[in-house]
Amino acid sequence: MHHDGSTGGRGAVPCAAAKPGDGEDDSESGAEPGSAAATDRAAFIETAIQVAIRRGDFDDLPGAGKPLEGLGTHHDPDWWIRRKIEQENLTGLGPPAILLRTEDRELDDQLDLLGREADVRSVLEDFNGRVLEARRQLQGGPPVVTSPRDIDAEVAAWAERRAARFAARAAETPEQPRRRRFGLRRRA
Repeated sequence: MHHDGSTGGRGAVPCAAAKPGDGEDDSESGAEPGSAAATDRAAFIETAIQVAIRRGDFDDLPGAGKPLEGLGTHHDPDWWIRRKIEQENLTGLGPPAILLRTEDRELDDQLDLLGREADVRSVLEDFNGRVLEARRQLQGGPPVVTSPRDIDAEVAAWAERRAARFAARAAETPEQPRRRRFGLRRRA
């Protein structure tokens, strides 16, 4: 044995100071491999948390004593991404299923801004194509529950809403009598 405690030989690394019980491997003690390290790590984390509690690091945190918002009776696996999108007011980000649901809710209002039937049909065809494409994708994420729209029924509903808007505008603005222009005479 050498003076540094190693056994000699090429590539030998000097041993660190051994603790009692360190000579055993996990297989000799009957424990799972790596379980000693996991137990030590868990004990260290628990100790750090207890020390922080005693110091008062967790006192007066915002929301202390209040229920977590957004926890309802239903389970939504995408709650975190939905909350982030709402908090940051992000648009165009997220899984296709969530984007299509949002667009489906707002589609009637977008269609009402259009003035021609051909434009309404084009927007609906594009929407239906994206819904079908999202259903074909197997990338994971939330399921696509948005249904394609019936183009003819949507065009008919758009036309009804448009006619109702025009009728409401006509009812709001009474017809003004024609003003006579002074100084101009009609010649008979």
